[in-house]
Amino acid sequence: MAEAAEDGEDFLDDSPHVPRDGADPPASTSQTAPPDKKRNAFAELMSPKLKAPKSDASDTKPHRSLKSLSPWKGALLDYIKHPERFPDSVLRATPNTVLIKDSFPKATIHLLLLPRSPKHHDLHPHEAFKDAEFLAMMKEEAASAAQIAAAELGRQLSPFSAASKARNDAMDAGIPYDELPPGRDYLSDIRVGIHAHPSMAHLHVHIISRDMHSDRLKHRKHYNSFNTSFFIPVADYPLDEDDERLRTSFQNANLSKEFVCWRCKKVFGNKFAELKRHLNEEFENWKRE
Repeated sequence: MAEAAEDGEDFLDDSPHVPRDGADPPASTSQTAPPDKKRNAFAELMSPKLKAPKSDASDTKPHRSLKSLSPWKGALLDYIKHPERFPDSVLRATPNTVLIKDSFPKATIHLLLLPRSPKHHDLHPHEAFKDAEFLAMMKEEAASAAQIAAAELGRQLSPFSAASKARNDAMDAGIPYDELPPGRDYLSDIRVGIHAHPSMAHLHVHIISRDMHSDRLKHRKHYNSFNTSFFIPVADYPLDEDDERLRTSFQNANLSKEFVCWRCKKVFGNKFAELKRHLNEEFENWKRE
């Protein structure tokens, strides 16, 4: 049996984040950087959007009928069909996709890209991404969504970053935008991919910063689902038929692996609490790079 990274208890811990009866789940917030005195371009990108265009209507098998699923497993469908109902969570809606903030973020930036095509959104990613035209569309929309994620990561971290200092100083001095020195490449800190065994019924692509710094990171599967081959980059699709990442036994084993720090590669065995403390330290070092 395929193991997923999350189960119902992960979505029902302390507040009703799973949308019910049109209710909007709370959006994630960050306390990484001091609050801005005024709105800027990055803040505008991440601000709520009021309206959205309407959509056109074993591991690689389509998901079961939503009637047979727990309510939380089908929670993404409301965002796909009615993104205008969730202005605090939806960052962008196009005819092809909806981009939302993950209500249970596992890192400083954690977004979900949801395809709106009824032909594809009920399929497992392995199956949906066999459609070359659909895959090309998802890669294109994911690339632009990653730019949005990188911009917000930069907004939050650049006040602390040594690599961003010269650019920040130049901006403060009023240097024209096209003459600014290069800053830190925050796009390189954004990862785009899917889980081999998705927790939710509808296809979704994770767009996530690599830091894993979040109070929502609570157990082994949460961490290993993003830091082993269980996380499959969208850029790797289409997969070859003999790719080991398609095998259920291989992916179940990934979820139970010992913990390895994403940054320094230190091994923590089964000591999750120790890993969490270490991740907090690494985050402080990473944001100052």
